[in-house]
Amino acid sequence: MIYLDHSATTPVHPEVVGVVTDVMQNIYGNPSSLHGLGVKAERLVEEARRVIARKLNCSPTEIYFTSGGTEANNLAIRGVAEKLQSRGRHLITTQVEHPSVYDVMKQLEQKGWRVTYLPVDRDGRVSLADLEKAITKESVLVSIMHVNNEVGTIQPIEQIGRMLANYPKILFHVDAVQSFGKLPIDLQKTPIDLLSISAHKFQGPKGIGALYIRKNIQLMPQLVGGGQEQGIRSGTLNVPGIAGMAKAVLLTEKQPHFLRDCQKWKKALIEKVTERVKPVVINGDLSLEGGAPYVINLSFPGVKSEVLVHALEEKGIIVSSKSACSSKTEKPSRVLKEMGRNDQEALSSIRISLGYQTTAAEMEQCADKLIEVVTKLQQVMKVRSR
Repeated sequence: MIYLDHSATTPVHPEVVGVVTDVMQNIYGNPSSLHGLGVKAERLVEEARRVIARKLNCSPTEIYFTSGGTEANNLAIRGVAEKLQSRGRHLITTQVEHPSVYDVMKQLEQKGWRVTYLPVDRDGRVSLADLEKAITKESVLVSIMHVNNEVGTIQPIEQIGRMLANYPKILFHVDAVQSFGKLPIDLQKTPIDLLSISAHKFQGPKGIGALYIRKNIQLMPQLVGGGQEQGIRSGTLNVPGIAGMAKAVLLTEKQPHFLRDCQKWKKALIEKVTERVKPVVINGDLSLEGGAPYVINLSFPGVKSEVLVHALEEKGIIVSSKSACSSKTEKPSRVLKEMGRNDQEALSSIRISLGYQTTAAEMEQCADKLIEVVTKLQQVMKVRSR
């Protein structure tokens, strides 16, 4: 089997499994407890906080653990909206956000907040001019993802952060779930107030994530109880998951050629497929600066994406259609529709996403099997249409 659905989730690295198992068996104390086992667990948690903070170039006290990216996004958006509602009830995001941002905004609209959904171009990128035009005196939060989970387009978060620095009353949240551990993020160079990450996107365990909250920013807690995480996120900490996430962060630093290799393999696959298959639509920015090289999104008009995904699986190639959160629906991809694709193109797309364990040979085999399967499906469709 060749697994190429790393944007949905990644295989947990064996060394991470080892760390999680060891902590479960030997450091099982509650980090809030005063006895020795609790102190050991607390030390592990604080070391993990330091590891993540070093990766982001921020203070460990600005890292708050959550159950994953979805909770981190919810906490950031709802926490800001509810805390700052007396200042203003206007939020800004984009039309192509992950459901854990987009759907939260839709819910807040129903509760009286006003939300501006910025349009995107054909590559899926927002315009800084559109963003600045959307700002009002009531604006309190801008939430824009770093890397799009479906097409891999990189949003200009550095430029957005610098622009928003001119509006000190507006907070800037970045969903970095698809970029953290792969693309560099330096919070000393990029003015970001809140940033979400999730461990299972970079070989860590599921069920653990984190939210960076810049010093002195106050949020309305969404979970109350024991007052853990400085009162921002109550609940007994998932120490094995936290330790596993820290180990996964350290392992990302042992892959210096990941982006370069992915860019080379992505280019080779696209060239091979577009030469042999017609029609094919490439979705997203293909440049190294504008698109994450580990995400490839292609549409084959007339071939249903669900049929293509299952046909490839029969050949031992695992890819996905749309986001893993919405791939079981029959609706065309919201992201692709907002990028100007028609229904046929949006219903025929597949996402091939690479991970640290991907090899050149696997990508070559994927290209060959993709050409074989699409060609066969197109032939079947021609016969049926006669």
